[in-house]
Amino acid sequence: MDRRGFFKAGIAAAGAGAVLPTAAMVAPVSAGSPRTARPGESPYGPLSETPDENGLLLPEGFTARVIAIGGELVPGTDHEWHLFPDGAATFDDGNDGWYYVCNSEVFHFMKPDSGGVSAIHFDSDGSIIDAYRILDGSNSNCAGGPTPWGTWLSCEENFEDIGRVWECDPTGQAPAVAHPAMGLWAREAAAVDPVDQRVYMTEDNFEGLLYRYTPDNYPDLSSGSLEACTVGADGSVSWSPVADPSGVSAKTREQVPGATVFQRGEGIWYFDGWIYFCTTADHSVHGIDLRNETYTLIWKGDPEGLGVEDAVLSHVDNITVDEGSGDLVVAEDGGNMELVIITPDGVVAPLVRVVGQGHEESEMTGPVFNPTRDRLYFSSQRGPSPRTVPDIMPDITPIAALGTEGPNAGITYEISGPFRGRIVAPVAPPVTEPPPETTVPETTVPETTEPQATEPPPTTLPSPVDTLAGAAPEAQTDVAEVVAADSSNQGGSGLLIGGSVAAVAAAAIVGGAMVLRQRRMGDATDEPTGETPTD
Repeated sequence: MDRRGFFKAGIAAAGAGAVLPTAAMVAPVSAGSPRTARPGESPYGPLSETPDENGLLLPEGFTARVIAIGGELVPGTDHEWHLFPDGAATFDDGNDGWYYVCNSEVFHFMKPDSGGVSAIHFDSDGSIIDAYRILDGSNSNCAGGPTPWGTWLSCEENFEDIGRVWECDPTGQAPAVAHPAMGLWAREAAAVDPVDQRVYMTEDNFEGLLYRYTPDNYPDLSSGSLEACTVGADGSVSWSPVADPSGVSAKTREQVPGATVFQRGEGIWYFDGWIYFCTTADHSVHGIDLRNETYTLIWKGDPEGLGVEDAVLSHVDNITVDEGSGDLVVAEDGGNMELVIITPDGVVAPLVRVVGQGHEESEMTGPVFNPTRDRLYFSSQRGPSPRTVPDIMPDITPIAALGTEGPNAGITYEISGPFRGRIVAPVAPPVTEPPPETTVPETTVPETTEPQATEPPPTTLPSPVDTLAGAAPEAQTDVAEVVAADSSNQGGSGLLIGGSVAAVAAAAIVGGAMVLRQRRMGDATDEPTGETPTD
């Protein structure tokens, strides 16, 4: 376990009086998919040996820029970028530009109701048009997921097992709405299957489960049924109901005996009938074929090789898919600070590495492509910043192990280059003048031959079905109606589970053990945030 991981586990011991998980593990097995991955040569070639001006090692042909720094104004706007950037997504704006949304992982015990989500609006050439907030009054906003109808699901990783899902409008026009019917736990991420009309969700806990939610009236998420996943010895997948999604009678992960334990579930992404998701505690990337209900272990890091120089893909965290090529892009929570690709033929190779100073206690978060897939966004969650965290947020609880004392508010980057799945606009053939007319003497007409067939010009890669197509303005009207209708039902949920914010924070500090992701709060209690809208 790395030093940051050691402190992360410590917060669970300090806050909950528990040291190790006690639930029996159900080891997932592989269904034998040919996608099982191995280290190999990247289709983009090796990383440069010389960092660029931003401290990044990139393949040849790629460039990077900083688009936002925690506590600083987003260039060209009057909006101050949030602390600790995490999960993210992009949405087509219907005018060749896009919205980029990003979570702020300020935990409830650092400062109540101080997380949330911000957005940046880009025009068609990548210039920044505007930046603004789309969610306030939330906490512990870790990852999440985009919906096919153009909203962002922001997930709260509240250690007291009362983390909610917030549905947010990337344009900022409609108010964000919480969906407690989807369940309450230490959440990480969500992925929507537009075919079967279900939402799949991960849990960041050593005894965490994989869940799916079936809305009663898709795409309205305000009511529905919750289930947990069990993987059989033959790789078959089944689902069992979670009777009490609120977790009041028992924690959701304790309500389905025999459900498969995925240790510290992290990012999850839907693509082409599959969900792909990561578990940090065992350095694994998983896949489930939703149509055939079968499970595959795609990648598992070698514990003996973790933390050594040139180790490939450890501490797996957030994940996305290049939908044009099928490449998985996986972020490392620490490790050697890389984004790593897993190609459809199973090659694992680094795509970018952060080597600049000030990232020693950071992690890679929120990889996501823009809609045309020629730009990739990600953050160094605790990357260096001009101002210290207390200067940016004066009332934040100072916890050195969590980076709340120094100048490390986080940096968000954009990488541009020849990504394999990018959408390339077709090039019109050049217009040429016809040759001048010539006359041929009748007596010298040559014998003609059939013209030789020529290969047609290569076609550009067609855009696959884009699950974010609904984010265009005409679809946003419907989104606003759904969210506005849901938001009319406000008020607290009445779910208070003893204790206090101060007690949790004090336990963390006195225990001297706390870092971001190996988060197990056991029976820790009390939601320190404000009211929870009910659906």
